[in-house]
Amino acid sequence: MNKIGQRAGALLGSSILIILGSLIMGLGYALFLIPHHFVPGGVSGAAIIVNFLTRFPVGTLILILNIPIFALGYKIMGRKSVVRSLAGLFISSFFIDFFNVMIGLPSATEDAVLAAIYGGVMLGIGLGLVFRGGASTGGSDIIGQIFNKRFGLSIGMSIMLIDFFIISGSGFIFGGLEAPLYGYIVLFVSSKVIDMVLEGLSFTKMVIITSTKTAEIQAFILKTLDRSGTALRSRSLYLNREGETIITVISPKQLVELRAFIKSLDPDAFVIVNDTYAVLGRGFKAPHVG
Repeated sequence: MNKIGQRAGALLGSSILIILGSLIMGLGYALFLIPHHFVPGGVSGAAIIVNFLTRFPVGTLILILNIPIFALGYKIMGRKSVVRSLAGLFISSFFIDFFNVMIGLPSATEDAVLAAIYGGVMLGIGLGLVFRGGASTGGSDIIGQIFNKRFGLSIGMSIMLIDFFIISGSGFIFGGLEAPLYGYIVLFVSSKVIDMVLEGLSFTKMVIITSTKTAEIQAFILKTLDRSGTALRSRSLYLNREGETIITVISPKQLVELRAFIKSLDPDAFVIVNDTYAVLGRGFKAPHVG
């Protein structure tokens, strides 16, 4: 395939992800978040608050509120990123108003907890797909980049502060503590789902083991678990003692067996377990997430 064909294929793939993600986001807002006045933070959260006060369409408000943000962030983001993010912004705003105003979908549930959970899930899936398409929907992430450049705050801290003030402020507008509490549930769930969409589910565990009985542990990994690993020369900072550290990647089921074996063999062993999202090599098949 020539370069033009590759670029066209990549553009088509990105466009599909952005449109699909925006559609799912629009459904999440119309079915769960807007009917219950749940504020997920960021510009969309501010738009839901303004919608509550004025009844102006949420999607249109998101678009209007983002215009000055994009204008300020143009130099930081660059032309290519701005174009894709503007596409994500326009498409997602359209779908929000399409489902909520034009079609007028009713709330999917009267249960606030279910609405917060499923609203967060759909928002997370939608945003994750948009991000995988190389775009964003504007809002906090652009403001975070601006704050990072102007004031030296990290992007993560900037986004967290923005979301905190908007979600907490919803309590004053809606007259109670429940609104921000549900908003934090939406924010938590959506953040976790975004990570899952971007990184995939963790099917394997990376285990780092420091022990005085590495020979026995190596034998257990090789013979009983039928896995391999890497042994590194190491030195204990506290004891100033030379030894070996084992690194291996195993399944969650095998982790249970390995932990039980290490505990019975060497209760003083130091074990670190990390989620692993992609493993390339013999014996493993990396999960395909997009």
